[in-house]
Amino acid sequence: IMSVFLKQLRAESAAIEQFIALLGQEEQAMVGGRFSELPAITSRKAELQERMAEMDRQREALQHALGFAPGRAGADAAAASQGDEVQAAWAHLLALAGQAQAGNKHNASIVFTHLDFTQNALRFLRASGQLFYGPDGARRAAAGAGNRLALG
Repeated sequence: IMSVFLKQLRAESAAIEQFIALLGQEEQAMVGGRFSELPAITSRKAELQERMAEMDRQREALQHALGFAPGRAGADAAAASQGDEVQAAWAHLLALAGQAQAGNKHNASIVFTHLDFTQNALRFLRASGQLFYGPDGARRAAAGAGNRLALG
């Protein structure tokens, strides 16, 4: 009979796998310049993060019911007390959590790279003293760039 704790660990692992898949979609959207896809991905990530937080609370309640403290140390001890299969499931969950954390950091670096590029481009435009586009988005003619041949 599969323990309730094992079922919980497997459910958490499945949720983290979904999160990792969303991180992959987010990365591909950013790298591919498909920024219009990001709001939907971000929304799904937020929903999944809420679900994972609730699952974490449920696991900690199970740990407590088994007589173990909350947190990582309690989960380590609870998994160890439940046998090899549960220990393996806990190790798998921890590995997935590490992958999710790395993926999230990677995507954040992509965001900051885009942000840095945009800020540098704006600094360049401002430093040139000449705005190329007006508030209406129309391209402005550069000062002194008009045709003066007729004046002369």
